[in-house]
Amino acid sequence: MRVVIANDHGGYELKRHLLSYFEARGIEVVNLGTNSNESVDYPVYGELLAREVLKGEYDFGIAICGTGIGISMAVNKFQGIRAALIYDLNTAMLAKEHNNANIIVLGGRTLTNKKAEELIEAFMNSKFEERHQHRLDLLGKLGEK
Repeated sequence: MRVVIANDHGGYELKRHLLSYFEARGIEVVNLGTNSNESVDYPVYGELLAREVLKGEYDFGIAICGTGIGISMAVNKFQGIRAALIYDLNTAMLAKEHNNANIIVLGGRTLTNKKAEELIEAFMNSKFEERHQHRLDLLGKLGEK
């Protein structure tokens, strides 16, 4: 499995924890930064992540900011990105099962490390249900006109 992760300063501490979490599980993770608590702009890191995910070389991406809201808005500006802000087990599973999310978004200031791990596991253990493909096709066409 290969994952790519990006964050702003509000997601730095959670990202640091998740890098160790993935390493302990033998999951390759590419870190796009930021790598400190110093204030940065989430759209910059959201763009880095979206462009990297769109290359198709990763199983999924993870975006983290303080609440997850801002960076979620940033990555979803890109055609082909389906980012889902997850905050409980149900949203984690449905992000994959119904929406085939290619980026999950976490709130670094709203989730504990343990909760973030549980959400990531739920997402990774879920499978996309093909019956929802029509909706994803429609979603992909939005903004083309």
